[in-house]
Amino acid sequence: MMFTLTEVASLNDIQPTYRILKPWWDVFMDYLGLVMLMLAIFAMTMQITKDQVACLPCLEDPDETPGAKPGSFPQQPAQVTASTASTGAPVASTLPYISKDLPDEAVHEIHTTQQHTAGLSESYPNQPQPTGIKTNLDYQQYIFVNQICYHVALPWYSKYFPYLTLIHTIILMVSSNFWFKYPKTSSKIEHFVSILGRCFESPWTTKALSETACEDSEENKQRLTGTSSVPKRVSLEGKDESVTSSTPMLGVKFSADKPIAEVPSSMTILDKKDGEQAKALFEKVRKFRAHVEDSDFIYKLYVAQTIVKTVKFILILSYTSTFMAKINFKHQCEPDIKQLTGYTLFYCTHNMAFMLNKLLISYMALILIYGMACLYSLFWVFRRPLKEYSFEKVREESSFSDIPDVKNDFAFLLHMVDQYDQLYSKRFGVFLSEVSENKLREISLNHEWTFEKLRQLVSRNTQDQQELHLFMISGLPNAVFDLTDLEVLKLELIPEVRFTAKVSQMTSLQELHLCHCPAKVEQTGFAFLRDHLRCLHVKFTDVAEIPAWVYLLRSLRELNLIGNLSSDNNKMIGLESMRDLRHLKTLCLKSNLSKMPTNITELSPHLIKLVVHNDGTKLLVLNSLKKMTNLIELELHSCEIERIPHAIFSLTNLQELDLKSNNIRTIEEIISFQHIKRLTCLKLWHNKIITIPSSIVQVKSLESLHLSHNKLESLPPALFVLPKLRHLDVSHNSISVLPPDVGLLHNLQHLAINSNKLEVLPKPLFRCTKLKVLCLGQNALTVLPETVGQLVQLTQLELRGNCLDRLPALLGNCRLLRKNGLVVEDHLFDTLPVEVKESISRETNVSFTSGL
Repeated sequence: MMFTLTEVASLNDIQPTYRILKPWWDVFMDYLGLVMLMLAIFAMTMQITKDQVACLPCLEDPDETPGAKPGSFPQQPAQVTASTASTGAPVASTLPYISKDLPDEAVHEIHTTQQHTAGLSESYPNQPQPTGIKTNLDYQQYIFVNQICYHVALPWYSKYFPYLTLIHTIILMVSSNFWFKYPKTSSKIEHFVSILGRCFESPWTTKALSETACEDSEENKQRLTGTSSVPKRVSLEGKDESVTSSTPMLGVKFSADKPIAEVPSSMTILDKKDGEQAKALFEKVRKFRAHVEDSDFIYKLYVAQTIVKTVKFILILSYTSTFMAKINFKHQCEPDIKQLTGYTLFYCTHNMAFMLNKLLISYMALILIYGMACLYSLFWVFRRPLKEYSFEKVREESSFSDIPDVKNDFAFLLHMVDQYDQLYSKRFGVFLSEVSENKLREISLNHEWTFEKLRQLVSRNTQDQQELHLFMISGLPNAVFDLTDLEVLKLELIPEVRFTAKVSQMTSLQELHLCHCPAKVEQTGFAFLRDHLRCLHVKFTDVAEIPAWVYLLRSLRELNLIGNLSSDNNKMIGLESMRDLRHLKTLCLKSNLSKMPTNITELSPHLIKLVVHNDGTKLLVLNSLKKMTNLIELELHSCEIERIPHAIFSLTNLQELDLKSNNIRTIEEIISFQHIKRLTCLKLWHNKIITIPSSIVQVKSLESLHLSHNKLESLPPALFVLPKLRHLDVSHNSISVLPPDVGLLHNLQHLAINSNKLEVLPKPLFRCTKLKVLCLGQNALTVLPETVGQLVQLTQLELRGNCLDRLPALLGNCRLLRKNGLVVEDHLFDTLPVEVKESISRETNVSFTSGL
């Protein structure tokens, strides 16, 4: 059965898309393999149809005949066939039989030869006489002798050369393309070729390279005109900037990046579908790189198959050249058939010897060329570090200076692609650049977040300020800078925030929130923020994420830092630059400090409010507080403080102290507050205080006292001697009796004693006629005295959770009390007279509720 050329050539049929991974030597070897394949098929076809030998008997062994040489014909005439009589006379009787199977010309030749042989025998009586055996099977003997001598005398290489050529060629073809077929490599190669093709044809690639060309043209134009003043930018991460210069005054690095040239709107706006496809390509490239860069199996397999082809070439060339001399036209045959024919030695001719010899020479020439290509490929593989690939040229030719170098199999595949066309790698590098990805994200972002859409999201906050909150979008839209009347901007979980020079349009912006948002700002934009921003909130995971320019906002009044500021990192706070925050008044740290950062003391001359929320971490060293002599408000929440810190008593200007959620059990040190003449508000709530010392009477300036959520069981009489006390909160304790001395607090406006164990209210309580808020809920009260009507300024009364049967009718005298300010069960409210209920239920005073 014959193979067609198409069927055999399919062994070398690799998908056309893989051509980009086949360098010129692999392509050349593929064509050489195809030529060798055709040569092998041609030789096989010729051998199957034409290959045979023709043999003549030798009348005497060469060793017994003078002058006879092995492998050469004797000088005396020889019989054409072995069918002669033992006497040497031709056997005429065989002619009729032969004539049945041979053509007339052959029969005539045999007859003439017999006559000639008979004449020679008579003329040369001393010559050896034929010894043939008469069998009457002349033709059969001829075929038999030729066939047996074909297998006995003909060298094996003459018989199997075309088949060996076919096998060798198939092995070389398989070796050349094995890495395209092996599952562990073909999957990666297929994925790579697919991504590479999409990156090459992506509209975003064309746009990015076009923008690069525009930037280069703009840069050249500036260079020629001499106006190439490059605007500097304040950067969050100096390592991302190509050219940096240290500015001592600002303490951060500025970059001299290429300015982004304005491009036509037709180039700026991508089709939405194209943009989404480009985003998907960026993600695919990122995942493929992570998957391929961790191994070098493709590289090793390619090297291995190249070595196999080289070894195969050396092996073929070595033994083929040895057997080339064996392909001869003449052969000597000594089959063991004398008992059949009467002859021992035959001389044969191989009619394909000449053709096979020429084909073998051609094959060896092709193999030699093939081997040279293999040696060159090995030289290329080991001469260059193919497991490393640098995009240096691409970075030089484009604005994408952040294209990373790659390694291992990813690098090897790109080296192979470069042998096909370096343009592929250049276009592919666009999708490895974070700058390119950010540009795409920015274009898509600006296309989606228009000015009209952002305007709809602007709302009024509790301070009646215009506020915009953007959450989990890819970047900061340019349209934000067009909201010139915006006062508060909140950005949360936005991976790329850049304040350009256009931020200077936001003349009303005073407050900025950055919640897990790495932010960069250009110098022009920084100058505006430095002079206009008043309040900044930064929430982060690690202190290194705080933008460096934050510490240079000299007009900042309030700074809130929320994140990890542990002892290992707090030395970095401010980068020793907080001294530049000369107008900072309020500093809020919500973290896990073990001691106060030393750099914060640089703010001590002008800081008036310090807030530390420590999330349960014990704050040990507080001596640095003594230097903050101008401090007016101090909050130390969840700092695991067990006693009131002595450093606080040095803050002579302190007006408000909040020690919420600590482990304070005793407050005997409270007498020292008498030296703080301006202290008006003391908050010791959410602690474990058992008693209030009588020395509290010395704190005569106290106006507000918060002792809720403690373990108080009684209130000392000295508490009610404080002349200026207006706000008293002792809720959520275990107080069972409210002393009658409470009536001495003539200025009391707010009393919260809910969630205690009160059973009776003292009548002097209702002499506090300035009371506006009275919280008595969650107690054990059974009666609310009629004298509650004396509290004519009462606006809020909480009674829910008691054992009351009814409400006094004189509650109607509380003219300012409304139903939303009366917190009581519905059935108790129904016990009031109709006119009282109508009075309480009338329309609420709008100004009052807004004040609350």
